[in-house]
Amino acid sequence: MFDLIDIGANLTHDSFDPDRDEIIRRANAAGVTRLIVTGTTLEASRQAAHLAQLYPRQLFSTVGVHPHHAADIDPDTLAALRKLAVADAVVAIGECGLDFFRDYAPRSAQLKGFEEQLRIATEIKKPVFLHQREAHDCMVSLLRQYLPEIAGGVAHCFTGNAAELRDYLDVGLHIGITGWICDERRADALRDAIKYLPLDRIMLETDAPYLLPRDLPEKPRGRRNEPATLPHILERAAHYMNCPVAEVAAAATRNTEELFKI
Repeated sequence: MFDLIDIGANLTHDSFDPDRDEIIRRANAAGVTRLIVTGTTLEASRQAAHLAQLYPRQLFSTVGVHPHHAADIDPDTLAALRKLAVADAVVAIGECGLDFFRDYAPRSAQLKGFEEQLRIATEIKKPVFLHQREAHDCMVSLLRQYLPEIAGGVAHCFTGNAAELRDYLDVGLHIGITGWICDERRADALRDAIKYLPLDRIMLETDAPYLLPRDLPEKPRGRRNEPATLPHILERAAHYMNCPVAEVAAAATRNTEELFKI
């Protein structure tokens, strides 16, 4: 059993309301000893930060607004995020970024909201937890401007190809690997790219309750993903990296501790 950290678990999701404590216990029993709870809206960020307070040194959180909700960002939202972000258990700004695939929010609002959150990260000197879909070039351009003043960041749920991986590595990002690596229908590009991922940049995440690994031997009823599946994701990532599982586990934990200072 390894000492693993799930860098992206949406534990505030209502599907966890009936058994959130048990989910955390199962994760710990599986060797996932620490979880970073993702903030995706102001309210979810408040809930994530509160959960982190309830489980000191076991749960941590991010605070931010996902690009799907960028149209909701106003000065009051930004002020509230700043206030939340200074807490010790809040380890990153995000989930923030750009999503030009769904386009649930106007692109102008996404760009403005993303830049505002990057500015918060520069002010408080905490890393960024990044979402990107169909907006790679625009994301990289903005990161080149802001990352020199930010304490690093991670490309959450990376699903891209080798060229996109190189771009992210070049700007200094870490790379979050999820159960997408287990999807035989969609993961060819990622499986090829991960061969070029240095051990000092990998992180592991479930994105629970989403992205249940398709090749999980025993799938839960309802197909809800949870942090206890992280060891399976670790094994599949190590396989495609052609690295020993223990080496990948140790590197991912070390990288996460160093970036998020936990």
